[in-house]
Amino acid sequence: MNVFEILTTDPSSSARRGRLSTPHGVIDTPVFMPVGTNATVKTLGAEDLEAMGSQIILSNAYHNTLRPGDERIGRLGGLHKFMNWNGAILTDSGGFQVFSLESLREITEEGVRFRSHVDGLEIFWTPEKVMEIQANLGSDIVMPLDECPALPAPAEKIREAAERTLRWLERSLKSPRTEAQALFGIVQGGIDPELRRWSARRTLSLECEGYAIGGLSVGEEKKAMLEMVAITAEELPKQKPRYLMGVGTPMDLIESVAHGIDMFDCVLPTRNARNGTLFVAPGTLAIKNAEFKEDERPIEDGCECLTCRRYSRAYLHHLFRANEILGLRLNTIHNLTFYLTWMKRIREALATGRFGELRREVLSFV
Repeated sequence: MNVFEILTTDPSSSARRGRLSTPHGVIDTPVFMPVGTNATVKTLGAEDLEAMGSQIILSNAYHNTLRPGDERIGRLGGLHKFMNWNGAILTDSGGFQVFSLESLREITEEGVRFRSHVDGLEIFWTPEKVMEIQANLGSDIVMPLDECPALPAPAEKIREAAERTLRWLERSLKSPRTEAQALFGIVQGGIDPELRRWSARRTLSLECEGYAIGGLSVGEEKKAMLEMVAITAEELPKQKPRYLMGVGTPMDLIESVAHGIDMFDCVLPTRNARNGTLFVAPGTLAIKNAEFKEDERPIEDGCECLTCRRYSRAYLHHLFRANEILGLRLNTIHNLTFYLTWMKRIREALATGRFGELRREVLSFV
């Protein structure tokens, strides 16, 4: 059973610094989870993640079930052993991925029928099946099957998805999982404030080990997203961890922390790395641009990542232009280090009472 404790709070906002204990280590929050969708954070090994200070990663039930198969991973000792990763793992149910296959899936009250994007095989998932898959994977934190409609969507569809998500959560809580696994309930509701509050209150009544805010960063405006984060977080219990799913930019992270969010994941740092977009304070740079072809500086002065300590912008520009795989790896090391260092800086600011100052400093760049 995972245990969460709050260490410090910020008097000027709802931000808090905490500690989440799991069977695979203690996690300092607020925390960013690198996305290891298919039993790997793309281009990186476990030793890379350890070197940059990652405490927990996210993996995905949908992708791991299609390849190599959750039963195979279970026979091989679970996801931690399979990946040789000693830290904590949160597994997303794969609901977002399944529901993004709009032309390939059919939703019923019992579950969702869809076709694999890999080989077209028809698959039927129930909330119980998703819990069985994650038990095979052996992750520390598991997510229930939920319905996540893309925005904008008709109000009736958003409400139906929120109601079905709750009914599926009830079934998930009754499904077997390993004794060590914590289940987080997911709040849905689109960008309807009252529906968000209703979904949050109903989800809380089901007594989960933590709570997640889902269904955001799926097409809505940034202002609306942050408003929903604030409204939902106000309803969530202070003594349990809060997880904002699939968000976001460094600015999104600090603003969401200010609303009381503890955990984040997003593909942005790794996907941008593969596209040649690198994070620097206070923005990004496109390493493919000609301006960097003779630039001998590191990506960012003062960055302690392997890439910045050993390689120049000019070299990274060459690797990207030449389609060399090493460039993707070095870019990913930098971007993830940037995100993890950013979260560490936020935690330190909370510990020393300087969070408001840090937030104002960041907002001044916008």
